Amino acid sequence: MRLRRRLDPTVIAFLIPAAVIYLWFVLWPVVQAFQYSLTDWDGLSATFDWVGTANYQNLLTNDSVFAKAVGNSLAFMLVVVIGQTILSLALAIALLRSSRISIFLRALFFFPTVLSSVSVAFIWSFIYDPTFGLANRLLAAVGLGSWQQPWLGDQDMAIYYLAIVQIWFHAGQMMVVYIAGLQQIPQDLYDAAGLDGAGRWQKFRFITFPLVQPATVIVVAYTTIQSFKAFDLIWASTQGGPNNATHILATLIYNSAFRNFEMGYAAAQSVIFMILIAAITLLQRKAVSLVSGRVD
Repeated sequence: MRLRRRLDPTVIAFLIPAAVIYLWFVLWPVVQAFQYSLTDWDGLSATFDWVGTANYQNLLTNDSVFAKAVGNSLAFMLVVVIGQTILSLALAIALLRSSRISIFLRALFFFPTVLSSVSVAFIWSFIYDPTFGLANRLLAAVGLGSWQQPWLGDQDMAIYYLAIVQIWFHAGQMMVVYIAGLQQIPQDLYDAAGLDGAGRWQKFRFITFPLVQPATVIVVAYTTIQSFKAFDLIWASTQGGPNNATHILATLIYNSAFRNFEMGYAAAQSVIFMILIAAITLLQRKAVSLVSGRVD
């Protein structure tokens, strides 16, 4: 006979407030966003007209800025995920030993994480300043003056320079995750591999990399979330400029809703943004399943 487990009424009583909050602050706004995406509401008026799928049709067929923002979001995410994962793993391996200098460097690399995104944006805006910024001054000082450029004024490369800032901002945080993962690998494995004549690359390839996969899954997932939430960093740095070159979906939605007062259009952008995030999440879940299967 199949046993039916009865849920304790006390547990239900504790779940109800959380469920109500979730329904009110998460699910209901999602429903409202879809509702408003079918209107021409400006966010201020008491009335609006229903326009059906016109907002979606315009976004997907006529809005070049939206297409640019989608491309920027994906490019920004890929550069940040790949660069931050590699850098944080390299830092973790280099600083794994608990010596005084390693502990000091860990704290130094972790320090940017405690800063606010707006502070980081202002700091790097001064570094990237084409007139008196540190980047161009250093290039001139080492004889590479021909490499000087208006960093955040470059329409083709500005989004990638902002990705560098995001990597610098959070690499130390992900380094800590990797250090925790590396500390779980038994030293006996490295000793045995050394006796068999394995070099550093062989140890990394056949021991470190496979056994640090759980930490990598966490780093990739968290970094992906960070890249999509980089609104404050990008807005404080460029506000989506120059010429919409650094807009990601988060900044474009804000611009449409609160600058252009096109709340219905911004809601349609938000719905597509949610679909994009859901698709990426599903892909990540499949990747996690594959990685977990290989590790097991």
